[in-house]
Amino acid sequence: MVIGSMKKEGRQQRSGCRDLLSCFVSVAAVLWVVLPVAAAQAFDYKDALSKSLLYFEAQRSGRLPYGQRVTWRGHSGLTDGLQQGVDLVGGYYDAGDHVKFGLPMAFTITMLSWSVIEYGDEIAAAGEYHHALEAIKWGTDYFIKAHTHPYVLWAEVGDGDTDHYCWQRPEDMTTPRQAYKIDTENPGSDVAGETAAAMAAASIVFRESDAHYSHLLLHHARKLFEFADKHRGKYDSSIREAKSYYPSWSGYEDELLWAALWLHKATGTPQYMEYVVSNGKGFGGTGWAMTEFSWDAKYAGKFSAAQRHVLKQYESKGEHYICACLNKNNGSNLHRTPGGMLFVRQWNNMQYVSSAAFLLIAYSDYLKEARRDVLRCPAGAVRPQELVALATSQVDYILGANPMGISYMVGYGHKYPMQVHHRGSSIVSYKRSKGFIGCMQGYYDWYGRRGQNPNVVTGALVGGPDSHDRFRDHRGNYMQTEACTYNTAPLVGVLAKLHQHVQEMTTSSSLSYLEFA
Repeated sequence: MVIGSMKKEGRQQRSGCRDLLSCFVSVAAVLWVVLPVAAAQAFDYKDALSKSLLYFEAQRSGRLPYGQRVTWRGHSGLTDGLQQGVDLVGGYYDAGDHVKFGLPMAFTITMLSWSVIEYGDEIAAAGEYHHALEAIKWGTDYFIKAHTHPYVLWAEVGDGDTDHYCWQRPEDMTTPRQAYKIDTENPGSDVAGETAAAMAAASIVFRESDAHYSHLLLHHARKLFEFADKHRGKYDSSIREAKSYYPSWSGYEDELLWAALWLHKATGTPQYMEYVVSNGKGFGGTGWAMTEFSWDAKYAGKFSAAQRHVLKQYESKGEHYICACLNKNNGSNLHRTPGGMLFVRQWNNMQYVSSAAFLLIAYSDYLKEARRDVLRCPAGAVRPQELVALATSQVDYILGANPMGISYMVGYGHKYPMQVHHRGSSIVSYKRSKGFIGCMQGYYDWYGRRGQNPNVVTGALVGGPDSHDRFRDHRGNYMQTEACTYNTAPLVGVLAKLHQHVQEMTTSSSLSYLEFA
């Protein structure tokens, strides 16, 4: 009604803008339409999307390709697996160290693939589709190598204890590169299940562009799921070196259900949905309400991993999580900081913020597709746009709309963390200084330096502030300044969607102005 009356007034003014007052009124009316769009464009989501995908190139292990854009990095880990007689060159370093942990790496690839499946058009419109597929394939190529036998998966290279003893560039690594596997005698259903989910999801991504590769990924996904299900057990009981860094607190059941849902989505085979149905209660899929979605706990994400008509029990679990984010559960809600950030725990909280933003956006789309006007939470009904608003507020918080006035995405904006807890970033590039930097020399000469890192690990999402929005930019403050691949991965789809949303708002407002004028 307001816009309609303004249009009428605008037509009157257009026919007679003959004095200063009438012209002022006309300009003010135009600003009323345009300013909300300007506010929405305060953050450049397209730029943030580009940077987020660039980050994965900084985390690459192995022989880097000719088109490598992060030029301060060089080849590394070229003998990984040699001691065990298997080629394990490639994959990703999970964070600021040089261990290749299979469970978080697989979750990273699952989330990147899910982003492309849901928002591939938006990613393509932003000009980043090719880079997104490259990021996924760098991980899935490694998983193919690591799955050397139907019932064998190499799930870790290096170990955290010896790796953390040294502060070196990846190109100079002298730490042991022991590789660890799961097999029938030493099972790991969680890491095998998550890797199956990642490869099944990626098979959907490559279905049209590379049918042969898609088929290969699906073959490995099927075999890995069979292995995970037939030989059940927690991987951190078999690979004890992982327990201090990525313990499977939630168990392996959520990964088995998660993998089955992705395989159902990839194949349409009824047996996988039957598996989900028959094991839902026993595996906690329909009874354990969660307020976390992460590399360890997948229950909250199952509402959308299969076809949209997936079981009501799983849908209710997803809705419990969404309502917790919106502060609409009776008692079981996610905490928020005074500045509005969702807060789960002190160490690397941003991983939960980015994954929550993704699920909020994805579920809002689900509600629209299902023609559901509201989501009925225990403490009140919410509309899909409220989910989008909360997701946007979390992304904006990440990019700088926070009490510290800092972007927690490195390289984005004018103020961002300069002392990221990242070995390669904090030491002079191998390309600039090829002199060997030893294990302890890195600590003496580089770790303790007060200055900013010589290399910007662009697109990295650091752990972020505490429960009171406080952040200390210091290399030794690894709880807040270390970044991880699974922090950034969920943002890819969210940023693409928000960029499209801004574009649509701009177009809509432009049309409104044209009609008004």
